Amino acid sequence: MPEAGPALRAVTRTQGANEALKTGAVVPRGFRFDFEEVPVLVQAFRRMVRDLEYDVSEMALTTYLVAKEHGVAFTALPVFLVRGLHHGAIQVAAGSGIRSPKDLEGRRVGVNRGYTVTTGVWARAILRDEYGVDLDRITWVLSGDEHVAQYRTPGNVVPVKPPRSMEQLLRSGALSAVVGADIDAPDVVPLIPDATEAAFAALRQRGMYPINHLIVVRDELLRDHPELAVDVFDAFARAKQRYVEQLRTRVIESPADRTYRQVLDLTGADPLPYGLDPNREVLEQLLRAGLDQKILTRTVKLEDVFAAGTHDLIA
Repeated sequence: MPEAGPALRAVTRTQGANEALKTGAVVPRGFRFDFEEVPVLVQAFRRMVRDLEYDVSEMALTTYLVAKEHGVAFTALPVFLVRGLHHGAIQVAAGSGIRSPKDLEGRRVGVNRGYTVTTGVWARAILRDEYGVDLDRITWVLSGDEHVAQYRTPGNVVPVKPPRSMEQLLRSGALSAVVGADIDAPDVVPLIPDATEAAFAALRQRGMYPINHLIVVRDELLRDHPELAVDVFDAFARAKQRYVEQLRTRVIESPADRTYRQVLDLTGADPLPYGLDPNREVLEQLLRAGLDQKILTRTVKLEDVFAAGTHDLIA
């Protein structure tokens, strides 16, 4: 790096795994973060994808993969800040007659925001891999557009017709289900019963522990400062390790904390492993889903989408 302590303009939502970086309890080596707070994090994703506004940014995993395929000049580090359980992301109206995932074939299903949103990609992978749903036989109805403007959706993906919301369309029967809408109402229920237990069964049986967000760094910085990728990884890793040490005893403050604590209790292992090797299986699952769902147009090697010098790092 050049002179000591250069500032990197950064954006990441404050959460357990990075809280120590935001408070200053963990100090990066050789540089410092100049964090910008963006209340709606997906707006930061869009600004990074379209204008490279930040040096370092939290980023949705599938948004990153699509952006990388379309030549956006940033590269990921294997720092996986956010993971989730997505069996409950598919909701239906109670009494609608939709009783099983296969019932969705030939119908219209709403998707919150864009087709490439990571939660939607994981949810569709669950429908296909666990329930045999033919995703091509469903019309996917989007409430928004894509972060990566160059991306073109498949032919069975259409925009919602305003001004009606996903919830209104579900209640009216115009949509048979919605994905990622997080509707909190007694008459809207998960399509997959006992969704949390189903998600943990998938984790136990086939290693499905979905990754949602990672960290990206502008390519110009990585070229100019070859050591930067390792230094940024190290900073996030030290912050995450403090969080994992606290998980057993800290007050449970959020649904994410509860999920990570449950995974810790179930596996006895770090619920937020960083690095390619501990996450290779689930990352390969997502890459296969990306091809199957026409998120990606070609096969991708993991090593090609993570920064040089980080492939062997584990934390």
